[in-house]
Amino acid sequence: EILSGINMTIEKGKKIGIAGESGSGKTTLILLMTRMIEPDRGDILIDGINICKYNLEDLRGIFSVVSQDVILFNDTIYNNILIGRLSATSEEVIEASKRANLYEFITSLPDGFETVIGERGIKLSGGERQRLSIARAFLKNAPIIILDEATSALDSQNEVFIQKILDELMSSKTSVVISHRLSFLRSCDSIYVIKDREIY
Repeated sequence: EILSGINMTIEKGKKIGIAGESGSGKTTLILLMTRMIEPDRGDILIDGINICKYNLEDLRGIFSVVSQDVILFNDTIYNNILIGRLSATSEEVIEASKRANLYEFITSLPDGFETVIGERGIKLSGGERQRLSIARAFLKNAPIIILDEATSALDSQNEVFIQKILDELMSSKTSVVISHRLSFLRSCDSIYVIKDREIY
C-alpha cells in the first residue's frame, strides 16, 4: 500500500505544494487524480463529483501536467506543441510558444516549427524540452495545473528561468506543485507533506 488515509481539499484558484521523500507517493497521488490508476478505496471529487463519473477524456481535459520526464515524439516542434490541443490554430501554437519563451529559439532554427526533434526530443537541451512541454500546457489552457518535479532535472540557472515561466502558467489556475525542493514550494498557499503513506 502506497498511500493510506489521505484527506485533503484544494480550493479553486489556490496553489498547493506537495513535498516528500522519493518514493513517498507524491506521483501516485497525481496518477490517482487523473485516473491513470484507480484507488482501492475512498473517493476523489472535483466540484463535488466523483471523478469515476466523468468521461475519461473530459476528466483528462481538466488537467495540464508538466513533469520532469517530458514525453516528446520524433516529430516536428509544431506537432509536439499541438498535442496540447489538437484543434488549435497555427496562431495559437505560435502564441503558446511565445508564452513559454520558446519562439525566438524555434525561429532561429533553419526549419523553424517544422524542425524534427528526434526520439524523446534528443536534439533539444533539457531546458528546451521543458519549455516545449510548458508551451503545450499554455495551449491546452486547462483549469488545473500539475507540476510533478518539473524543474528537478535542470541546472540551477535553467531552473530559475523555467520557474518564471511556470509562475505565469499557474497564474489564476488551481495548481498542484510536487517537489522535493522546499525552495520551489515557497510561493504555495499551503504545503502538504507525504510521509509513511499519510499526508500532513
